[in-house]
Amino acid sequence: MRIFRARLAPAAAAVATLAAAVVTPLVAGPAAAAQGCQVDYRPNVWPGGFTATVRVAPGDTPVNGWTVTWTYLGDQRITGAWNAVVSQSGATVTARNAAWNGGVPAGGATEFGVQGTVGPAAPAPTGFALNGVPCNGTPPGPTTAPPSPTNSPSPTISPSATPTTSPSPSPTGPPPAGCAGAVLCDGFENQTGSVPSGDWAVVHPDCAGTGAAAVDTATAHGGGRSVRIDGGGGYCNHVFVRANRDLSGVGTVRYGRLWVRHTTALPADHVTFLAMTDAADGNRDLRMGGQNGSLQWNRASDDATLPEQSPAGVALSVPLPTGRWSCVEFMVDGSTGQLRTWLDGAAVAGLTADGVPTHDVDGQWYGRTWRPRLTDLKIGWESYGGAADTLWFDDVALGASRIGC
Repeated sequence: MRIFRARLAPAAAAVATLAAAVVTPLVAGPAAAAQGCQVDYRPNVWPGGFTATVRVAPGDTPVNGWTVTWTYLGDQRITGAWNAVVSQSGATVTARNAAWNGGVPAGGATEFGVQGTVGPAAPAPTGFALNGVPCNGTPPGPTTAPPSPTNSPSPTISPSATPTTSPSPSPTGPPPAGCAGAVLCDGFENQTGSVPSGDWAVVHPDCAGTGAAAVDTATAHGGGRSVRIDGGGGYCNHVFVRANRDLSGVGTVRYGRLWVRHTTALPADHVTFLAMTDAADGNRDLRMGGQNGSLQWNRASDDATLPEQSPAGVALSVPLPTGRWSCVEFMVDGSTGQLRTWLDGAAVAGLTADGVPTHDVDGQWYGRTWRPRLTDLKIGWESYGGAADTLWFDDVALGASRIGC
């Protein structure tokens, strides 16, 4: 039997595309389970390997301590896990709660993840149960068709079996809708002019060129207004819209949520669409954007990237879809130096710095001590090559707890 202990934070659903879900309800009680429970198993498969995010929802009755079991029908072998203590004996997998996420309220949920190896076939697992009770109230059995293989390159994942001691704040269920207690929550509906003003200011750091920001009434995610950014190629053609709101109430742990729509796929060149000044890093920016076609984080002070820009590291991130609204969420914990990212509600493995240096992911990021103290929020476009883009931002929120999409 192989046992894998929880890592400090998710490194989870990666490789952009395939997400075949096995959904079977789940159970509840102090250590029991109730009708209406669900287990949602969402794998990402590439030739030779996989990760899977497992969402556990107990339904109408809370649980205080949980054990989830399932059976693999193929040759999947688990090599690592996060947010749970996971063991595998033959085809049977047992996942037990970590020290910090055993309590799940009625109507709530928690998530954990696994990663492993797989042969040519990866049929969907079956027989999901919570605390010994089959989910859905039905006997274990096949639930969905097997996931189709992807064309994604095979990343090199370096799992860590290091036990954790003081986990970073981790939501135990889906975040609330809306802006629930956020310090900043703005859909730009109070903008009456053609250029952002009032709670926002248009800024061009260092130099100004062709980049422009405007209030757009033709394209919006919610309501009737958004901020449109026409970003040019080349550094001086950048433009940002900076929040004028006092963000000191956010505290050490900062959660952000923004809806973004753009027209041109992320380029091979380095670009930025979100930046936050870090007072603990010489007032240089912590930047989110893209490189090599996928999302990345970058520190302006030393140009460290998350993930590392190796082929395996890039494969653990995801592109930012074009031609539609996407929900981007992030968490930065200044006390532990950790960072997480979600795209449309799914955690992105390559955009996770969990405190344990991992080759291809956050090994470069933790080349030095990082304890950020973020003081502002800027959205816009900055290109360090020749890439231009048109973007829209809407329903931007910042707070001390996860806000959700």
